[in-house]
Amino acid sequence: MAIEVRIPTILRTYTDGQKAVEGSGNTLAELFTDLESRHAGIRARIVDGDQLRRFVNVYLNDEDVRFLDGIDTKLSDGDNVTILPAVAGGSSAAESLPAAAGGRALIGR
Repeated sequence: MAIEVRIPTILRTYTDGQKAVEGSGNTLAELFTDLESRHAGIRARIVDGDQLRRFVNVYLNDEDVRFLDGIDTKLSDGDNVTILPAVAGGSSAAESLPAAAGGRALIGR
């Protein structure tokens, strides 16, 4: 069973810089174990115990696995799995700072 796994930039040190790798498994848990056998250390960056890490998003064919069966989500031959680190945004507090401090200049004030 061939499954394409898209690797985010931050985890490519584990895959020798590859953007995508092939893996196999009947579930995401099995897939991550398979990836670990060829890319030591990657599983610990994705999984904490028997759950997905809080700040890691995993998509199966563009659908968030947290809305499926999480790490127990079933896989099929030809599936695409995308791993994305969660991205946090900035703060609206910067808008009230003076321009010299990184905020927007307030024109007309």
